[in-house]
Amino acid sequence: MSNFALHRTFTGQTLVRADMIALAFGPAHLIDCDLGEVDLSGLDLTGWRFERCDMRRARLSGTRLEATHWQSCRAAQADCVGADLTDAVLMSCDFNNAALRMARLAGAAFTGCKLTGADLSDATAIDVRFEECLLTATKMPGWSFRKQTLRRVDFAQADLRKADFRETVLDGCSLRDANLAGARFDKADLRSADLGGLRLVDAGLFRGAVISRDQAAQLLAELGLRLG
Repeated sequence: MSNFALHRTFTGQTLVRADMIALAFGPAHLIDCDLGEVDLSGLDLTGWRFERCDMRRARLSGTRLEATHWQSCRAAQADCVGADLTDAVLMSCDFNNAALRMARLAGAAFTGCKLTGADLSDATAIDVRFEECLLTATKMPGWSFRKQTLRRVDFAQADLRKADFRETVLDGCSLRDANLAGARFDKADLRSADLGGLRLVDAGLFRGAVISRDQAAQLLAELGLRLG
């Protein structure tokens, strides 16, 4: 480990907790490093950069990850409960089935990421941005997306109970078969959203939202009616 202290960029390393503790005196840049199943809980990794790193099933609970940058990392099934990802930037990363309960995500930006089956319940989610992300079957009850523009975000089968989509533009997004009980859509623009699985009994959720003629026809079809 003595040679690690001379450089702050590490490529192709297999690292364990002791290595990370030795490096944790300032931001480092890890490229193609293997951290799979490593216990990183509670460490201060503020400002670090992770590029094409394997972090599958890593333990990051309570880890400080503020202002970190992630590019093409694999972190499926990672335990990020209570982690601090404030202002983190994540691009083309795999967080499928990861646990992000109670994580701090304020100001975080997810682009091209996969979070299928991830649990983001009770996260601090102020001004979190998603673009071209898979959030299929993700748990996000109570999340607020108010006044955001969401582009090509797939919420199919997601738990979005009591989510706030007021004045939100859902551009090319999918809400197919999502659990939207108690969600709010006042003044939301849903014209290019996939509302597949929508039932007439759910129509009240979208009161005040803007929908397309085709979407309106879909609702009316449930009553056996059609637009003239």
